Amino acid sequence: MRTDIWRHFDFWLLGTVALLVIIGVVMINSAIAGNITLIENQAVSRQIVFALAGIIGIIIVAMMDYHLWVAISRVLYFILVIFLGLTLFSGAGEEAFGAQRLLNIGFETIQPSEVAKIALIVLLANYFSRQQANVTTIMGIARSLVIPAGLVILILAQPDLSTSIVLIVIWFSLLFASGLRWKHLIGFAVAGIVLSMIAFPFLQPYQQQRVINFAFPDPEATFGAEYNVNQALISIGSGGFLGQGYGQSPQVQLRFLKVRHNDFIFSTIGAELGMVGSVIILLLLFFLIWRCIRAARLSRDTLGSLIAYGVATWIAFQTFVNVGMNLNLIPVTGLPLPFISHGGSSLLSLMLGIGLVESVVSQHATLEF
Repeated sequence: MRTDIWRHFDFWLLGTVALLVIIGVVMINSAIAGNITLIENQAVSRQIVFALAGIIGIIIVAMMDYHLWVAISRVLYFILVIFLGLTLFSGAGEEAFGAQRLLNIGFETIQPSEVAKIALIVLLANYFSRQQANVTTIMGIARSLVIPAGLVILILAQPDLSTSIVLIVIWFSLLFASGLRWKHLIGFAVAGIVLSMIAFPFLQPYQQQRVINFAFPDPEATFGAEYNVNQALISIGSGGFLGQGYGQSPQVQLRFLKVRHNDFIFSTIGAELGMVGSVIILLLLFFLIWRCIRAARLSRDTLGSLIAYGVATWIAFQTFVNVGMNLNLIPVTGLPLPFISHGGSSLLSLMLGIGLVESVVSQHATLEF
């Protein structure tokens, strides 16, 4: 464990994460105001606890050489497979938002699929950095796909399609960063469209309904996911330029907007802080993503570069999907807004990912702004 990390530590990255987490806690507190069930479950205090654990995690992970994570990544993968199996097939698994995705470990419930994202980044970065000569061949691509396949199959069985898509996007982004040829890129695009069409009949009914609602919206819907999308649009529109004020939005405070502390927290932000507040938060997220990409550029080796690039892709994809869902630009998914939505496992995993990026950037020769 290194003790000289502060020499090249990216305080801009850490400060942005801390600011986003604080904003998240503040907005969660507003979103659940008057909601007795969430207050009884101590949603705000739980988010704060995970945030503090995440800060400690960032420092610990940053102090470790990121190469050490490669040595334990296979063990972590094996543990994740066990946890995902327990989530599916044991009495400790709990359902949330239509999927068996939570695991009760006694004193807390965790979501193993969130940890799978960071483990997959390390595993794939290691594979692609060692197989650069073969990574763009058909056989090399097929072998790399085996790594996420085991996790994706178990997560799809929950069924959790959105998290499975995140894992595939991480795999594809690292494959692309490793030198994927354009002919293969076009082939993947065509295959993705065809597979999506083929897979549609095999989706869960609620997943099919989300796609149908997006394609054929009903502005008069009074329940379900489509109703919440309509309420999200109303909430964002009601905020105008400067918002209705913190804790002052009727859409939020009177509970017209559902899941407002989690998947639709961006709509809460739009209603209470307006376009100005929403844009500021998006700029903070984009700045954070840029700092991760910068770390990838400054990395002293391919492994570190791919790790940082993978974390940047993870955060960017979830940001685009969550905001797009709130704006009704894409079908509803269960992906949270990074660092802001309520969710302990998601927050802690993201912050550990930032710790890996800090480990990468702290080991380069010079520090630039």
